[in-house]
This record gives sequence, structure tokens and C-alpha cells, in this order.
Amino acid sequence: MNQNEQLRTFLLSNAKRLTEEWYDSLDKKNAVGVYASNDPEVIQTLKEQNYEFHLYICNVFVEDEKNFFDAFEVWINKIAKDNEHVRTPISSITKEFMRVRKQYRDSIEEFVNTYEGFIEPKLINAWEEHVIRIFDITILKFITAAEETSSLQLKAQQEMIHELSSPVITIKKDIALLPLVGDIDTTRAKMILESTLQQCADKHIAHLYIDLSGVVMVDTMVAHQIFQLIDTLSLLGVKSTLSGIRPEVAQTAIQLGLSFKNIRIKSNLAQALDSDIQISLQ
Repeated sequence: MNQNEQLRTFLLSNAKRLTEEWYDSLDKKNAVGVYASNDPEVIQTLKEQNYEFHLYICNVFVEDEKNFFDAFEVWINKIAKDNEHVRTPISSITKEFMRVRKQYRDSIEEFVNTYEGFIEPKLINAWEEHVIRIFDITILKFITAAEETSSLQLKAQQEMIHELSSPVITIKKDIALLPLVGDIDTTRAKMILESTLQQCADKHIAHLYIDLSGVVMVDTMVAHQIFQLIDTLSLLGVKSTLSGIRPEVAQTAIQLGLSFKNIRIKSNLAQALDSDIQISLQ
């Protein structure tokens, strides 16, 4: 067994001790996120994750870097997606990576002092430099994975918010209402278009009331999207009635050259609904 393999064996044999020493030395007073938890299950999981880290990292002394990270990135990505770590500031997680890195440098020194034989200073320096390099790469990979996870979660949350902010509400049978409220930018307008079409298809809507009274401002692109929604609904066999168009929205539409010719329009939602009730009673 060469000295690299002996070092790996030494670190593996001390992995559980390293985990316990790491957790016991946490700055509990200033800890945040997962490191501040008093939940026994969270603490046990945290220790298990740290122990898994050691099982991976020890192999860096006997494997080439590419093969090592091919396997190790499984752990990195798992931690980046872990709910407790997602709720923990990256700065705190980075700090713990750095503390564990010091553990490894101290462990190398401990191994050298207890090793029965001669280890060249050049090899000792190479081990220490290797540890620094691998931890630096690991920290960078973790931050990248964590940012990707946060980005995906944010996107999912935004899509949910947009979907909830443009609900197609069934009034009766195949008649529904789409109340639009707040500012509508280009991104939200696209979401409204896609969500409304899908909801109308799913609910078998034949007539949709689109109320714009709660829309404060739209730009030219958004106005175009609203009219595109009406045209697309028409192709699907869905009749549309616009209500509550504010003067500035109407002006924007006229400037765009958009035609109201084939669009049923009422000044407000109550008038639109009353009109249809009158027709149905005749």
C-alpha cells in the first residue's frame, strides 16, 4: 500500500470522529439555517451528510480529478437541493466548507506525525495543496448548483404566482371570467396568454369575459398580447367580451392600429353580465 492509499485509509478510519468534532465545534450562538436547528432529525441528517462528504473526499488522494468529481458531484447536487441547506445562507455553508478544509489539513499533519516511516516534505506539501485546490473547486461547484436550484425554485414560484394572478373563473357551465389586476408586463402577458388558453380548453369554455378594470397600465407589446389572446380564443371557438378598458389602454390599442371591430366590448363587467342576462331571458 503506497502512502496515498495509507492516507486515504487513515482519513476514512477517522471520518466519524471528524464529523462529531466538526458538529461539536459549530458556533451555535451565531449559527443560522440548518446549523442552528435543534430538531434531532435535522441534526442527525446533517451529520450523515457530513459523514458522506468524508467518504467521498478521501478518494481524492487515490483517484484522478475527473473521476473523483464525476462521483462527488452527486453529493454536491444533493446538498444544493436539500431543503434545509436551501434555507441556509451560502456564506454560512461556505464557512463550514472552509472549517472542514482545515480539519483535513490538520488530519494530514496528524497522519504524518503518526506514520511509521519517512514521508518526503514534497509529498506533504502536495497533499496540502491538493486539499486546498479540491475544496476550492468543491465550494465553487456547490455555489453554482445552489444558484441553479434557487433559480429553478424562483421560476416555479413566479409561474405559480402568474397563474394564480390570471385565473379563469367558471361562472356557469361553459361561461367564465378572467379578471386581470395590476401591472402587466411582457412576461406576465405571455403567461396570461398561455395559461388562459390552457384553462379554457381544460374547462371547455365557450364564452370568456375578460375584465381589464384592474389593469393600471400596459405597454404596446402587452396590448398586442391581449388582442392576440382574443384572436386565438376565437380560433378555438371561444367568444370573448372585453370590459373595463381604461382610456390609456384604449389609446395604446388605437396607436397600435388594433381593431375593435370584431370584439364585443362593455364599459364594465356588471354591464357585460347584465346584457347577457337580458339576452338569455328574451
